[in-house]
Amino acid sequence: MNSVAVKILEKTDNNAVIQFNNVSRQYVNALRRLAISEVPTFAIDDLVILENSSVMHDEAIAHRLGLIPLRTDLERFVMPHDCDCNSTLGCSNCKVLFVLDSETQDKTKVVLSGELISEDEIVQPVSKKIPIISLAPGQKIKFEAYARLGIGKDHAKWQPTSVAVVKDGADENESILVIETNGSLTAQETIMESIKKLSSKISKFENLVESLNRAK
Repeated sequence: MNSVAVKILEKTDNNAVIQFNNVSRQYVNALRRLAISEVPTFAIDDLVILENSSVMHDEAIAHRLGLIPLRTDLERFVMPHDCDCNSTLGCSNCKVLFVLDSETQDKTKVVLSGELISEDEIVQPVSKKIPIISLAPGQKIKFEAYARLGIGKDHAKWQPTSVAVVKDGADENESILVIETNGSLTAQETIMESIKKLSSKISKFENLVESLNRAK
């Protein structure tokens, strides 16, 4: 029986290419699917508009904010349904507040993601140059936005990956996993979290089978 081998072919903060030898393709593809759909990241999910004199509707602003990738810290935060606060408002363990207060008087201004002020030093927009809205002279936008952890199978804004594919290797026993993230998590963090998710699912399935056998 050929031995299992895993080799990192490429690795940067947001990209990873991993070669699997003698690993069932189903397992490699499971990692890919979990990276897309079940690895949690932060995204803005609730918006309180305090002032909006622009031409853009509040709903459109909320949609744009939700799609801004936010750097995510999975060590310090939990999913809202797992939080001890048991509150729809959330707490410091499951939500992060962002505020923005911007206006212009003399010329048109493009409000960028860099103007979002986060209450957390880690959970920040991955780029300061993402456009949010254009303000004409005399217009103003002011709001509070709340980000929480979520997963991609609930909404695409929580997907950490921009690319997640499995390719054929040099022979039939070889598969190549390619992961590229949007910066909310590193490629390594995404893959490691996918492995944890897969291991947990396998353990739960084994326990279920054992319980069924005992019930016979």
